Amino acid sequence: MSMLDPDLLKTFLAFVDGGSLAQAASFVGRSASAVTTQMQRLEDIVGEPLLVPQGRGRVLTPAGEDLAGHARRILAVHREAWLALKGVRADGRVAIGTTQDFADSGLPELLRAFAASYPRVRIELRVGRSAELAEALQTGILDLMVAMRQAPAPDEISVLREPMMWLCSQRGLATRQDELPLALLDPHCGFREAAIAALDRVGRRYRIAAGSASLAGLRTAVNAGIALTLRTARFAHSGIVEAPRDLGLPQVPIAEFAIRLRQDAEPPAQDLAALFSGNLALAGAPS
Repeated sequence: MSMLDPDLLKTFLAFVDGGSLAQAASFVGRSASAVTTQMQRLEDIVGEPLLVPQGRGRVLTPAGEDLAGHARRILAVHREAWLALKGVRADGRVAIGTTQDFADSGLPELLRAFAASYPRVRIELRVGRSAELAEALQTGILDLMVAMRQAPAPDEISVLREPMMWLCSQRGLATRQDELPLALLDPHCGFREAAIAALDRVGRRYRIAAGSASLAGLRTAVNAGIALTLRTARFAHSGIVEAPRDLGLPQVPIAEFAIRLRQDAEPPAQDLAALFSGNLALAGAPS
């Protein structure tokens, strides 16, 4: 009997959750052609087509829909076994820093799995903005960090790539104006800079209708319909959706997030970093 390779299952679920091969390639850090090859290998192992063309993209076959549920359970058991063997005698503390994006979506699921297998390890969690987290890592306050990537760093162990997207209230904007109203985090913020650069590139008029120092404030402004914002799909929940196409918004780049580990970190922090590196791209990803 052919075995289901966890790496193939991760790529398959990246397609399921991302909705396209291009999105899957971004999630797993591979080229689109490499993802296509992996899907072909998985179909050969299963003996059934998993994806079929539909329009300009592909959708799951009935066999693909069945496999998605099995794949999630297989990877969950795989993760639990790895954690149980690693964490049986571990103790100490791990100080983690993360942006709000992953504190809301992704980290809770993985921290729960880690805590179940490392019951004696104390978790210290700091949620903040990327620049302050990077400083805390450099000064030894943090062992591990997940934050927006500004430039390659020697302590990076993994890079997550997720498409930026324009987002607004599911009720739409409260008013339509010639100037596009934006809700943005205070400087310096990679999403703020990307939004302004994209609009300037196409000559689209805009105004900063709402500013905030936190994602909570940003969410309130967007939910109220005061303005739209630029984030990733992890921000699209609780009444916030992708902005409609009729707004004619410009294309925006891929956001990069780095998982960084302090070079002299203790084994529990190394294990948690490995868990994040292998699973955070899919954990909490919108389906």
